[in-house]
Amino acid sequence: MTWWRDAVIYQIYPRSFCDSNGDGIGDLNGITSKLGHLAWLGIDAIWLNPVMPSPNSDWGYDVSDYCDIHPELGTLADFDRLIAEAEERGIRVLNDLVPNHTSSQHPWFVEARSSRTSRYRDWYVWADAKPDGSLPNNWVSSFGGEAWTLDETTGQNFLHLFLPTQPDLNWWNEEVAVAFDQILRFWFDRGVAGFRIDVCHAIIKDRELRDNPPATKDDSRAVQAIGQRDVYTTNRPEVHGVLRRWREVARTFDTERVLLGETYVWSLDALTGYYGASDDELQLCFNIPFVHSRFDASRLSRIVDNVEKRFPMHAWPVWTGSNHDAGRFTSRWCDDDERKVRCALLMLLTLRGTPVLYYGDEIGLPAVELTAAQLVDPVGIRFYPTYAGRDPGRTPMHWTGDDRVGFTNGKSAWLPNGGPSVNVEAQQADPTSVLHFCRDLITLRRNCPDLLTGAYGRRRSPDGTWVYQRGEKFFVALNMSDETAKISRVRGTVRLSTQRDRDDQTFSGGLALQPWEGVVIERP
Repeated sequence: MTWWRDAVIYQIYPRSFCDSNGDGIGDLNGITSKLGHLAWLGIDAIWLNPVMPSPNSDWGYDVSDYCDIHPELGTLADFDRLIAEAEERGIRVLNDLVPNHTSSQHPWFVEARSSRTSRYRDWYVWADAKPDGSLPNNWVSSFGGEAWTLDETTGQNFLHLFLPTQPDLNWWNEEVAVAFDQILRFWFDRGVAGFRIDVCHAIIKDRELRDNPPATKDDSRAVQAIGQRDVYTTNRPEVHGVLRRWREVARTFDTERVLLGETYVWSLDALTGYYGASDDELQLCFNIPFVHSRFDASRLSRIVDNVEKRFPMHAWPVWTGSNHDAGRFTSRWCDDDERKVRCALLMLLTLRGTPVLYYGDEIGLPAVELTAAQLVDPVGIRFYPTYAGRDPGRTPMHWTGDDRVGFTNGKSAWLPNGGPSVNVEAQQADPTSVLHFCRDLITLRRNCPDLLTGAYGRRRSPDGTWVYQRGEKFFVALNMSDETAKISRVRGTVRLSTQRDRDDQTFSGGLALQPWEGVVIERP
């Protein structure tokens, strides 16, 4: 059963979705209270950012217990109720799995650093300093600085590709693999429909701990920024064995569970590899070049064209514009311009593949400008003002137009909400709003098989535009420019337009699209 191919997945950052108890922090019961909104919108599955216990040095991505719920977010009973009430509405729930590292407060690591002979010592990556006292190798942290920290108690360095409070697990150790088999089964047994897997491309490192080669002028800006190519810290061939193992676990259930990978790779060949040679690894993989592209017809269409030409038959694409790391496409892609927001939603929900919306995308929620004193993200705190980090895209959901935006009835939220601006309540009352446009798009997609699984075919069109066919009956025309564009050889009925004034109109010749206008046309 491949329900995820037809699904619209909706990502929820739990701390920022809805606060049910007035403590300023979103929680599981808050999510449950908003399932009606998600069902009305047409969402098929929700992916929750980490809900497990954590000291929150990286806001949930430093897990201290893989089989429980963070007390600020609720209890296992609350989680079970969320699963049950979501199921009643036909909504599946995906959890976030963090297998690359734990919290330094996880009992495994607390025990591991107590002695070189600890029961859990080999569950993490340790190395002696070089004879001259320097670090074991030149690896660097994705959050800045070296990737090694000296443990004073045992005199060895431990590896952390992120914060020093996030020590990396040693996936060369079979006991680690067995522990995660049990973790997957624990949540699958509770009804979780699958996992989004954090940095799954990086969980295995070079066993010899060899130095990464230096970056070159031909490498991407991201590689040049860290000064080295991550040859020995990511995309190691052994990672595919771990993914095949997890897929086997997923297949042991009556309804196969889905594995959605954070595959942070820039090469299409590398991305394709994570689906496996014969559909035996991940079912879904995020396309990072697409997420981080400019909102440009030529750039985005080229990425999609390459995927369509080179993906094997079993590899199903994933398209998203926003997430908890990349920020909100409303601001990053669309400059807070509603015309562009509608155009982006039309694109995401009509491409061949599974769309993943981030909470607030459905109303065009913008990023929030924050001061240094308001930041809680360790990346933003470290690099501000050059980079404000990820907090601007993690602020509270806007449910109403009051000062607390309907997020909480208690004290101030854990992050500022940026003021009421757009909100669900106002847009639900306005049939011409972005929210209704998004809902109508999801409904159209669900009711038209060509828009779900029909073949994708690019059509020639003027610069700044993107026109593609879906299946036998539909094509999509996007004008992603500031100029009016003429699309030739158009014949059919507009089923949905970004400006809504063309809906149900029939065309038999050329079609002039206004700047940042898009249409879905059904052929006769």
